[in-house]
Amino acid sequence: MLRRLAVIVLFDGVDLLDVTGPPEVFALLDRELGQESGYRVRLAAETLEPVRTFAGVRVVPDTTFDDLTGQDIDTLLVTGSVEVDHQGRVRALADPDVVDRVKQLACTARRVASVCVGAHVLAAAGLLDGKRATTHWSTAAQLAADHPEVTVDADPIFIQDGDIWTGAGISSCLDLSLALVAADFGETVALRVARQLVMYLKRPSGQSQFSVPLRPLSTTPRIGELRHYIAEHLAGPLTVTDLARHARMGERQLTRVFKSELGTTPAVYIESARVEVARHQLETTDATLDRIATSCGFGTTDTLVRAFRRQLGVTPTEYRNRFRH
Repeated sequence: MLRRLAVIVLFDGVDLLDVTGPPEVFALLDRELGQESGYRVRLAAETLEPVRTFAGVRVVPDTTFDDLTGQDIDTLLVTGSVEVDHQGRVRALADPDVVDRVKQLACTARRVASVCVGAHVLAAAGLLDGKRATTHWSTAAQLAADHPEVTVDADPIFIQDGDIWTGAGISSCLDLSLALVAADFGETVALRVARQLVMYLKRPSGQSQFSVPLRPLSTTPRIGELRHYIAEHLAGPLTVTDLARHARMGERQLTRVFKSELGTTPAVYIESARVEVARHQLETTDATLDRIATSCGFGTTDTLVRAFRRQLGVTPTEYRNRFRH
């Protein structure tokens, strides 16, 4: 049996689920296979002293970084941590000592994966140079600004670029771990583990980590009211001219305000809102794609399919097959 040493990097302030999620996936894999998969998980830190996670729970390392020097590592999993200021703004951290350790361990690893904001540590170690990567949506802009040599895509829940994998939001550590299992043991086995985790189905890498409610709230009352108007009239045409007239402002002004407050254009926002409603219908109803396209304002099934591919990276049919309640 192939031995697969999986090392999870620990340090103070690390997110707890980043640490515990992958081992749960690997343990359930053993149960599904009815035998050991070969994964041997080790939590590694600078010393063997307990590490305090962001949640306040203390985790005891299995080994030290020094003890792993020169060992063949199958999968190096790099966790992350953040600091939050008094205004609730989140910033990812990359301790220089941890970065150096990750750089050393990566030299003997078959593949390296970051969980959530652990991508900032990989980037600081130079492991993402020239690569496409993702991270938690709240720190994606920071990653792009701090490391322009990295092509940051804030939308997918995980990305594989060669032997480097990067994951998005905290719970997507499960999706990333399942993808690693699928790469080693096949999709069928990974889906069986996903069912044990009570996940509807294993999500593909292109599945978006965003939904319309995650977009920032508007500060201009007229834009806030206009968002409600859009939600109530998705089946209609909703042109920029119509929206500007309803908001009692010029079309150019409307576009500028949307861009400054919501970070997008009216057209893209409307498409996102329509996709969100279509997602709900796909999950909870037997409505045909034609009916959903009409009720959500897409008009045709082709337009619905193109919007889903742009927004979520999957077709409506693929989405329904994976997430139907």
